[in-house]
Amino acid sequence: MTDRSSGAGEPLAIESLRRRYLERGELPERGVATPVLRSWERCLRLGLELGERARPSNTTRGDLMVARERNAELLNHAGGVMEHLYEQIRASGSMVLLADASGLILHGIGDPAFVDRASRVALQPGASWSECQRGTNAIGATLIERAPVEVFGAEHYLECNGVLTCSAAPILDCRGELLGALDISGDQRNHQPHTLGLARMGVRLVERRMFESEHARHAIFAFHARPEGVGGLQEGLLAVDADGEIVAADRQARMLLGVERTHALRLGAFGNLFRSSFGTVIGRAARDPGALIELELRSGARVYARVRVSPAWHVGLQAAQPASRMARAAPDPSRSARARVTLETLATGDAGLQFALDRCARIIGRNIPVLIQGESGSGKELLARACHNSGPRADGPFVAVNCAAIPETLIESELFGYVGGAFTGARKEGASGRIQQAHGGTLFLDEIGDMPLAMQARLLRVLQERCVQPVGASEPVAVDVTLLCATHRVLSESVKAGRFREDLYYRVNGLTVQLPPLRARSDLRVLVRRLIDGSANHPEPARVEVDAAAMAILEAYAWPGNIRQLQNVLEVALALLDEDEARILPIHLPDEVVHGADSAPVERRAASLQPAPAGAVPAAPVRGRRPKDLDDATIRATLERFDGNLSAAARHLGVARNTLYRRMGCDF
Repeated sequence: MTDRSSGAGEPLAIESLRRRYLERGELPERGVATPVLRSWERCLRLGLELGERARPSNTTRGDLMVARERNAELLNHAGGVMEHLYEQIRASGSMVLLADASGLILHGIGDPAFVDRASRVALQPGASWSECQRGTNAIGATLIERAPVEVFGAEHYLECNGVLTCSAAPILDCRGELLGALDISGDQRNHQPHTLGLARMGVRLVERRMFESEHARHAIFAFHARPEGVGGLQEGLLAVDADGEIVAADRQARMLLGVERTHALRLGAFGNLFRSSFGTVIGRAARDPGALIELELRSGARVYARVRVSPAWHVGLQAAQPASRMARAAPDPSRSARARVTLETLATGDAGLQFALDRCARIIGRNIPVLIQGESGSGKELLARACHNSGPRADGPFVAVNCAAIPETLIESELFGYVGGAFTGARKEGASGRIQQAHGGTLFLDEIGDMPLAMQARLLRVLQERCVQPVGASEPVAVDVTLLCATHRVLSESVKAGRFREDLYYRVNGLTVQLPPLRARSDLRVLVRRLIDGSANHPEPARVEVDAAAMAILEAYAWPGNIRQLQNVLEVALALLDEDEARILPIHLPDEVVHGADSAPVERRAASLQPAPAGAVPAAPVRGRRPKDLDDATIRATLERFDGNLSAAARHLGVARNTLYRRMGCDF
């Protein structure tokens, strides 16, 4: 990639290199990444002019709707990941974008000020960012290169796009086919070196979610060449059916096995790939679900695997079992019912939260709209689901709509639906809107404060008349929904500013419930326990404890991202634990949490972590330490501090775990 710290990384230098290359054929010796050079050459062959504006894509609203419907599964799995990525870059003048395999942007979320600037160069849903339309850019290049690409400032072929810095990675399905691209774009003046890594991490999460969803009825073998790699983002995934047939391998699995596409991998019987029998491995996994199993490939290489099965696996397994064994394998039918969140299960002992829960409980079933207010990440949708599951409509649909995430050009058809032929590109059979889909159940309008004014007027009519008129329809359709709304904005202030209709405000504001931010709650320890117990990033989450020093840091931190941020921190901490570890320590927490905690408590904790004797262990891990610089006393003190846990001691000392093994064998 380009060295952003060198002179060649400066916009004027890059622009000069680009012009010399395109006008004189002078190939830059440094300063421009190879994928960018290849893209410049393709753009030159296409006849694009440096100073021209982007070529029109002729994409209509109907085209975008059809593309979103065609890529519905991708959108469903990518939406949550995009929100997670956006939390990492919030307030940095950036946005996260999802494009399909042709380069058409399907969805975007970002800082409002930058989103407005990006729209001036058509960096928005409905616009095509293929190379033939927009010249060199990260989305177009990554779709052609099938590899992560970063395009910085003047590296964009069209000069009008030089204000951007874009980092994108391709999304592939389990067969190695291209699905689209995930991109993080921002102001080129605010370029961050980790952005491409974030995009790649996001793609890995999307691909994993899609793989696990598609193969929910299969056993998932998560494996890696190293034991510590299992459970992390670098593990490979194999899907195996109840008959022991390998049916799919994800991208990471193909890379670990040295093949590019699934069809190049010898699928078929489990024994074709591994020397162990499928029955033996499944039997061991059944006895010890969290076991890390060592497997030998037919090639002689060894990998470590953990087997994950969902309740749906048992359904497929029953088809391959004798009738006498089916009763034993049947899943517990009440499991999902017990796991449903209700107002009762949300109670954690915090007085502010309990006040909100009690108010909701009093009006459930009375056809009174509820407006949930609270900061981003404070659990507004979770409370809405609890209200739905606790009321008389619990068996009906719960339809959640994020009003801030739907492009303004699509929100009308998304909410109200449309009839066949209502606009260019509309499906022949039409489509029901989200309001109709909620008939008989609950409609949850999240971030209603961001709904465009024109749509607010139409929503008001629906709430008044209890009927909805799809786009292009001549007759309204009756709907019966319970309405729940949520926003992080103060709607009364939005009404005064003219951004929200006053009549709609009084219509949705039947009961206002204020969720307290996490920093104001007294139940953080209970939340930590519940979030850990519900995690899939550790084989035995119930066994995991939080060290007293780590808990003190968590309690001192202000949590601007609230429960969502706390969950992310704990998920990462669990993923960092090795198989033999069951205690979250301060070293497993991100620096921003450790250093962002209240200064006085942090100082006291730091002092308490310092051993008194000379030669004590440093309070923070030392990165890049050479093994020969470690003396025996330091190693012994570190091992004693971490109760003999080699993995934790190695991380703290900044050396590999194998180094400690060797030193223990040689010196102790």
